[in-house]
Amino acid sequence: MGSFLFLFLKGVAMGAANVIPGVSGGTIAFVTGIYEEFIDSLKSFDLEALKLASRFKIKELWQHLNLSFLIPLFLGVGISLISLGKLLDWLFIHYPVFVWSFFFGLILASVYYVSKNIRRRTVSVFIAFALGTIAALVLAFLKPAEENPANYYIALCGVVAVCSMILPGLSGSFVLILMGNYQLVMLQAVPNLDIAIILPFAIGGGIGFIILSRVISYLLHHFHDVTLSTLTGFILGSLVVIWPWKSEVYLQNDSGGLILKKGEKIVQGYEWFAPAFDNSGTFIAIGLGVLGVVSVALLEMTAESK
Repeated sequence: MGSFLFLFLKGVAMGAANVIPGVSGGTIAFVTGIYEEFIDSLKSFDLEALKLASRFKIKELWQHLNLSFLIPLFLGVGISLISLGKLLDWLFIHYPVFVWSFFFGLILASVYYVSKNIRRRTVSVFIAFALGTIAALVLAFLKPAEENPANYYIALCGVVAVCSMILPGLSGSFVLILMGNYQLVMLQAVPNLDIAIILPFAIGGGIGFIILSRVISYLLHHFHDVTLSTLTGFILGSLVVIWPWKSEVYLQNDSGGLILKKGEKIVQGYEWFAPAFDNSGTFIAIGLGVLGVVSVALLEMTAESK
């Protein structure tokens, strides 16, 4: 029951993170120490699972899919998106700097604690860490591409979008904006159920899900330290997106008008600046960042005491 509760709470955190732009559920899975099992569990949805299901071998199917792990996790995600997600969404709208600050501290501390799981600190590990950090920084400063309605490109967008949901430190919506097809897919095709766009996107997403979950699982099992170091560096680099003190740059159409989703502006990037220490809000934000660091430290202490 204790294990169920802890997994449920981690699922709650994953669901809540999806509300915050730039913070993905994959990041929370990574920093709470369940990322490897999460990826291995996703990989288990294969032909063997279909065979077990068709033969009604429930016990074997349960074990094969690791449902004792996935059910409490996704239950937490679902409940969080319905309940806690709304609260975080409200907080993010009214107190964005405070929310950014807490998550900044949370993820910053997690980079240190996750790096402790690297067994051997070789030259290749440090190079992988640097490359992961640089890759995340480059993505943060990229300018969006132009829209491309070609089926092959839409399918590629599906592949990359799903990959970004599995990879920690990367937002699926942000990737679609960078690839230029956010408006085409999320604002036009999905609300209007345009199958001509949704179908190739879904096919690409399915391919991305199947391939990437297996690739990451393989890399973690065969090149554990280099893979973990790369992902840790990627999360460190993604902190630039989570920096609390910034102003939003909104997505615009070719004529310079704002593109809206459900009446709200869409963030395509940021302009960063240093905090001003002439108001109490800055000190509250810093305090919340420290609280994020302390929260991760307490989680680590709890995990080590088990």
